[in-house]
Amino acid sequence: MADQTNASSFAPSGRPPVQTLPVILETAGWKDYRLLDMGAGQKLERYGRFTIVRPEPQAMGSRRLKESVWTRADAVFSGDTEEEGPGRWKFSGDVPETWPMNYGPVRYNGRFMSFRHVGVFPEQAAHWDWVNGKIRAERARAPDRPLKILNLFGYTGLASLLPAAEGAQVTHVDASKKDIGFARENQALSGLEDLPIRWICEDAGKFVAREVRRGNTYDGIILDPPKYGRGPKGEVWDLYTSLPGMLADLQKLLSGEALFMILTAYAIRSSFVAIHELMAETLATQGGLLESGELVIREEGSNDTDGRALSTSLFSRWSGR
Repeated sequence: MADQTNASSFAPSGRPPVQTLPVILETAGWKDYRLLDMGAGQKLERYGRFTIVRPEPQAMGSRRLKESVWTRADAVFSGDTEEEGPGRWKFSGDVPETWPMNYGPVRYNGRFMSFRHVGVFPEQAAHWDWVNGKIRAERARAPDRPLKILNLFGYTGLASLLPAAEGAQVTHVDASKKDIGFARENQALSGLEDLPIRWICEDAGKFVAREVRRGNTYDGIILDPPKYGRGPKGEVWDLYTSLPGMLADLQKLLSGEALFMILTAYAIRSSFVAIHELMAETLATQGGLLESGELVIREEGSNDTDGRALSTSLFSRWSGR
């Protein structure tokens, strides 16, 4: 992972944030995850003890491993190549519905979900480590200060469990009751049931608007929205039309000593420059540091630098203190 900045000296100041772009954040993998190979519109990954083949339109080069390695994969997803498109899993041998993996203190279940997902987005490890570093630094500076983190579109909970394990108070919001159930399973699997996490099944936009009316604030905000989605009562989310208003509300939720806000965008026909400019407009008086670019996964090689890089998503993140 390449985290090239140290923003500990920045704080909200009434001035525009210092801007840095482009920034490429790399994840080379860990014990339970590796990008093994890619090419011809597919990627071969290892999640725990299983190898998985999934569509990947950005894998435009040639495969490096032998075809026999690909054909021995435990699971292959076929069907629509759109990020939110439907498809099918085909299994080789006896593959369970779920299997355990871990990242640091958090244990979580991999699972073969619809829309080609497996319960974790490994490129987000670059943000997980960065957030936990911010929390640790603030703990060292002000050990008695309670830190409140808001995780919107929280999925299966790793971005909530990891900061909670560092002592933060986390509010996890997702419109999917099933995904919140998976997140709570991961909490129990990790033995972290006593951590201060609020699990809220609600439309993210409605929750944020209500928090603004209540005058609540947070010291860190994690925002990982889909391109398109629906809330539990049929509320429509469209990233292009819904994101600007949500960001305006989220700016009001940043505490006076806020540490960070992270936005990640997947599967959109846009540049990271577009979301960078939107974040810069939203945080025009916050001071601090705003950096934007791409999250990439580094393919496995003889070391962590000679594998090819696979771009997975766009990001923009702000840090205050």
